Amino acid sequence: MLLLEVISGERLPKPDRGKMRFHKIANVNKALDYIASKGVKLVSIGAEEIVDGNVKMTLGMIWTIILRFAIQDISVEETSAKEGLLLWCQRKTAPYRNVNIQNFHTSWKDGLGLCALIHRHRPDLIDYSKLNKDDPIGNINLAMEIAEKHLDIPKMLDAEDLVLTGRPDEKAIMTYVSYYYHAFAGVQKAETAANRICKVLAVNQENERLMEEYERLASELLEWIRRTIPWLENRTPEKTMQAMQKKLEDFRDYRRKHKPPKVQEKCQLEINFNTLQTKLRISNRPAFMPSEGKMVSDIAGAWQRLEQAEKGYEEWLLNEIRRLERVEHLAEKFRQKASTHETWAYGKEQILLQKDYESASLTEVRALLRKHEAFESDLAAHQDRVEQIAAIAQELNELDYHDAVNVNDRCQKICDQWDRLGTLTQKRREALERTEKLLETIDQLHLEFAKRAAPFNNWMEGAMEDLQDMFIVHSIEEIQVKQLVPIRDQSLQEELARQHTNERLRRQFAAQANAIGPWIQNKMEEIARSSIQITGALEDQMNQLKQYEHNIINYKNNIDKLEGDHQLIQEALVFDNKHTNYTMEHIRVGWELLLTTIARTINEVETQILTRDAKGITQEQMNEFRASFNHFDRGEAEFARIMTLVDPNGQGTVTFQSFIDFMTRETADTDTAEQVIASFRILASDKPYILAEELRRELPPDQAQYCIKRMPAYSGPGSVPGALDYTAFSSALYGESDL
Repeated sequence: MLLLEVISGERLPKPDRGKMRFHKIANVNKALDYIASKGVKLVSIGAEEIVDGNVKMTLGMIWTIILRFAIQDISVEETSAKEGLLLWCQRKTAPYRNVNIQNFHTSWKDGLGLCALIHRHRPDLIDYSKLNKDDPIGNINLAMEIAEKHLDIPKMLDAEDLVLTGRPDEKAIMTYVSYYYHAFAGVQKAETAANRICKVLAVNQENERLMEEYERLASELLEWIRRTIPWLENRTPEKTMQAMQKKLEDFRDYRRKHKPPKVQEKCQLEINFNTLQTKLRISNRPAFMPSEGKMVSDIAGAWQRLEQAEKGYEEWLLNEIRRLERVEHLAEKFRQKASTHETWAYGKEQILLQKDYESASLTEVRALLRKHEAFESDLAAHQDRVEQIAAIAQELNELDYHDAVNVNDRCQKICDQWDRLGTLTQKRREALERTEKLLETIDQLHLEFAKRAAPFNNWMEGAMEDLQDMFIVHSIEEIQVKQLVPIRDQSLQEELARQHTNERLRRQFAAQANAIGPWIQNKMEEIARSSIQITGALEDQMNQLKQYEHNIINYKNNIDKLEGDHQLIQEALVFDNKHTNYTMEHIRVGWELLLTTIARTINEVETQILTRDAKGITQEQMNEFRASFNHFDRGEAEFARIMTLVDPNGQGTVTFQSFIDFMTRETADTDTAEQVIASFRILASDKPYILAEELRRELPPDQAQYCIKRMPAYSGPGSVPGALDYTAFSSALYGESDL
C-alpha cells in the first residue's frame, strides 16, 4: 500500500495494524482493489498468493503497478504506452551516431541509447563524442551513475547482466527507460515554456527595434526639414542676375538631388509605421505611440510646411529674376541715354561761354542769334531725354538696383549740367540781344554811310550772306542717324531669333508635359482600380504591383528630360507657355504622389500577406474579406458597432487592413499575457517570482539579459533577494500594465 501511495501520489484506505495472516490478506486486498479501481485488470492474482510469497505472482503484480502508474500514462501521437515510449526514444536518439532503438532489449546493450537520451536533454552532463561503442559496460555504468546523481533515477539494472545476456529483460528496461521519460518530461515542459517565451520576446525585441528605427528615421527627417525650411524661407535678394541664377541652380539641385531621397524616406517611414502597427496587432501588443512631435501626422505637417516654403521660394526666385531682368534692362537703358546725352552735351558749356559776339558785326550777331535760337530748340528737345534719365534713375532706386549710388551720381551730374546749360543759354541770349541792339544802333550810323556807298555795301552784304550760309550745316547729325539704323536693325534681328528659340523651347516642353501628365494620371487610376478589382492570390497581386513599380521607375528618364527642358526655359527667362496647362510643379507633385501611392499600395499587400500568414487566413477567406469589404452593408446598429472597431478615430474612412483585423480578431490564435505568465511560472518552478540565474539557465543569453534588464523587482509574499516580477513584466509586454 505504501508503494502504491508513493507511485500514485494518492492516499489509500488506512491499513490494518495486525500482523496475522488475515490482516496481511486484508491489506493486500485493499491494494488490489485500488489497482482495480484504476482500470487495471488483475488476472489470476490473489491476495493469498502474494501473502504466501508466490514470487511469480508478486512480480506480476509489481509489473502491473509499474505498467499502470509509470508507463501507461506515456502517450506519443495517440499510441499505446509501450509504443509511445519506444517512439519517444527513437525520436530523441535519431540524430546520434551508432544508436538505433528498435525494441526494449537488444537495442540498449551498448549503453549508447541511454547516454544519447541524457545528452539530448542535458548536454552539460555527458560528452557524447567521447563515448566508445566497444565499451558497453562503461557506457551503461556512466549513464546510470549520471542518472542517479543528477536526475534522481535509481540504478535498476546491472551493466554486466545487460551486456552479457543475449536478450535482456524487456520489462526491466522499459521500467528503467520510463524513468528517463518522466524525468525529462518536466524538462520538455520547461523547454516548451522557454520556447514560447523566446518567441514572445523575439517578437517584442523586433518590435522595439522597429520602434527605435522609426524614431531614428523620424528624427533625421524632421531635422532635415527643420534645417531646410529656413533656407527656403530666406528671401534675401541678390544684386546681380548671375547671383540669382546661382540661387536658382542651387534650388534645382535641391529638387533633383536632395529632396527625392527624402521623399523616399518619408514614404518608407509611413510604410514602416504601418507595418509595425500591423505586427503589433498581430502579436496582440498595444499600438505604437511615437514620442511627442514624431507622429506620422507631425511628419506630414512638417512636410506640408516644407512644400509651402518650397513653393513660395520658387515663386520668389522667379519674381526676383524678372525684377533683375527689368533692372538690368533699365540700367542699360539709363547708360545708353546718359551716354547719348553726355555726348551731346560735351563742349556745349564752352560754346555758351564764348564771347565771339563781342567782335562780330550786326549780321554776324544776328547769325549767332539765329544759331543760338536753333541751339535753344535743340536744348528744349533734349529736355524730354533728361527727364527720362531722371525717371529711369528713380525707378532703379525703387527696384533696389545694386549700383544705384553710381546711377544717382551720374544722374545728378547730368541734371546739374542741364541746369548750368539752361543758365548759360539764357545769359548768352541776353548778351546776344544786347549786342544786337548795340550793333543796330551802329548799323543806323552805317546806313547813312551806306547810302553814300551803296555798291560797296551791296558787295559786303553778299559776302556776309555767303559766309553765313556756309556756317549753318546739319550734315554731320544726318550721317550719325544713318549709321545707327543698321545697328538697330541687327538688334531687332537678334531679338527675333531669341523669340523663335523661346517658342521652340515652349513647344518642346509642352509636347513632353502633355504626354507625361496624362501618363501619371492614368497610372494613378490603374493603381486605384487594382486595389479594388484585383482578385486571386496576394502574391499575384504583389507581382502585378511590382511590375507597375518597375514601369514607373523606368519612366523616370522622361521626368529628368522634362526637368532639363524646364531648366533651359528658365535660363531663357521664359515664364509663360500657352501650349500646355501643365507646369513643372504640377509634374513634380504628380510624380511624387505616384511614387508614394505605389509604395503604399505595395505595403498594403505586404501587410495583408503578413496578417494572413500570422493569423492563418486562407486565400479564400482573404478573397471573402475583400468581397465583404467592397460590398459592405449592415443594419444601422450593427454598422455603428463595427465602425467603432474599424474606425476608432472617427475619420469616416475604413482601410482594408482595419477590416481584416476586425474579421480575424475573434478567431485569431495569438499569445496572451496569461500564457506568457504561465510559461514563466514553469521556468520558476511555480514560484511567483523568478531569479536571474534561472533566466540565464533557461533562455538564450541575449533574451535572458533582456528580461533581467526590464523585469521589476518582486516584492510580494515569499520574496528573496534578487527576485524578479515576471507577472508585471508579462503584463507590460501586452500593454496591460506599465513598468
